[in-house]
Amino acid sequence: MNAKISGIASYVPEDILDNEMLSKMVDTNDEWITTRVGIKERHILREEGKGSSFLGIKAVEKLLEETGTKPEDVELLICATSNPDYRFPSTASVIAHECGMEQAYAYDIQAACAGFIVSMQSARAYIEAGIYRKIVVVAAEKMSSMTDYTDRATCPLFGDAAGAVLVEPTDENVGVIDGEFHVDGSGLHNLIMIAGGSVKPASHETVDAHEHFVYQEGRIVYKNAVRDMLSSTLSVMKKNNLTNDTIDWLVPHQANLRIIDAISDRIKIDPEKVLINIQKYGNTSAASIPLCLDEFKNRLHKGDKIMLTAFGAGFTWGAMYLIWAFDPKN
Repeated sequence: MNAKISGIASYVPEDILDNEMLSKMVDTNDEWITTRVGIKERHILREEGKGSSFLGIKAVEKLLEETGTKPEDVELLICATSNPDYRFPSTASVIAHECGMEQAYAYDIQAACAGFIVSMQSARAYIEAGIYRKIVVVAAEKMSSMTDYTDRATCPLFGDAAGAVLVEPTDENVGVIDGEFHVDGSGLHNLIMIAGGSVKPASHETVDAHEHFVYQEGRIVYKNAVRDMLSSTLSVMKKNNLTNDTIDWLVPHQANLRIIDAISDRIKIDPEKVLINIQKYGNTSAASIPLCLDEFKNRLHKGDKIMLTAFGAGFTWGAMYLIWAFDPKN
């Protein structure tokens, strides 16, 4: 028995923050941002009192509608997020409640930008073990809540979004076939929110020092992301006798266009097979892969061989091989 993606949906807020607007906030410009990271604009959730759960609810509601799934039939909801509404309770519990999933258990997974594929691996395990038959995996990220708009190095990178998939069992040769995941805690200080946890609780000093925002050592993150996404992708390809010719699509985490290009070049895959939408949304963390899959779903066909790969804080990274389970709707 395999675990297949039987439906997909996504949501981005209406408000757009483009590079020209950003250049009026910090010392940057469109050319600088475009050449370094390949981003032209990002969507921002500006409404007061709304967090990642709002984005996730919108994506899940679309998913349930498009798949004709009743909320009460969903048995488990897994939410991948680095931007929970609260330290507790879980954002998944908020989404499940607001979507009317009265029978479902729900919990969060924190694997930073790799959160979606890590959550898919968990969903796959539940399905293959026969524990659940209808699982919603949602990645919901209000990245603007942890973005320092006075820091020209990081503020152009991030946008807000959510993506959701329905995962169900199948006896066909489709769905999640293989996955490989790694973590290296020595990367801790290179990509981190320094304050707000139990090590350094919030205080006037931490707020004044801008320690409640994303901090990253860009060059170190770039080098590790390229190396690790590449190695995990090649490893999964080798184990499953895949080549750059037999893969139909490569969907990398949309963090930086130069990272995507470097990985694609080294795999020697046809650029037409690499799905990219970072220019429109920026880095939406765990939401980036389902957001990209949803945007291009009309190009995906049943039987397509797809490689997913992601890298995030921790460092944590991995790759997943799945075979697409449905054709585009007319």
